[in-house]
Formats: sequence, structure tokens, C-alpha cells
Amino acid sequence: MTDRRSPPMQADVVAAFAAFPERVRARLLEARDLIFETAADIESVGPLTETLKWGEPAYLTEATRSGSTIRLGWFRSSERECAVLFNCRTTLVDDFRSQFPGVFAYEKNRAILLNAREVLPKAPLSACLGMALTYHRRR
Repeated sequence: MTDRRSPPMQADVVAAFAAFPERVRARLLEARDLIFETAADIESVGPLTETLKWGEPAYLTEATRSGSTIRLGWFRSSERECAVLFNCRTTLVDDFRSQFPGVFAYEKNRAILLNAREVLPKAPLSACLGMALTYHRRR
């Protein structure tokens, strides 16, 4: 049986989450939990490394190199506010857009935008996260 709890955060990651407005922080913490849950459900992903990239929480598959980095951020200028960001040099966001055209808003080829005021669409977001966590294995 897999441990489904997210691991404790390092102090710098705690500080990054603390810098988000309360509603944004709550939604992005949900997304963080979903990243760890999704990774735990995919055997080939292995343990995740949680760090900061560009001052934002980031999740890497360093141990297995199976996937592309996932980052959590805040778009101050967007009503959607929350962003799950991906490497813009991948096809990930285009893949998500074709699979989930009406589920998410997207920012160019780099992010899924989430509204902090709405319920997190867990099943489709988990599918997208799984594609990111296995991106290099599928190429």
C-alpha cells in the first residue's frame, strides 16, 4: 500500500507557499497534494524532488528522470489566478488542450490555469500531471 500523504516541506518551499494570497495558497496546496498522489500511483515515476524554480514550488523526477518539471505559481494578472506550469519546450500543454478542451484555461504552451474560487478538477488534472511525470518515458 502506497503512502498517499504529501511529504513535509523544506523551509524555502513553505515560505514560497506563504507568499501566495490565502485562496491561491489553498488551491495550490491541493494541487501539490495531487502531484504527490499522482506520482505515487505511477510506479515508474519514483520519488519526487520538491524544490524552488524561479521562486516557485517545483516538482522533479530526479531519481528516475521519467518526467518533465511541474511548477506551481500565481498569475497576478489573471482572474484564474493559479497556474500549474510546465516546460514550454514540451508538447504537454498542447496534449492537455487536445484531451481536455473545455475543462481548463491555458496560458500559451506553458500552463494550465485554475480558478482559486472553483473546485479543483482532480481527475483531469491528475491525468495531465501523470502525462508530465512520465513525459520522457513516453517520448
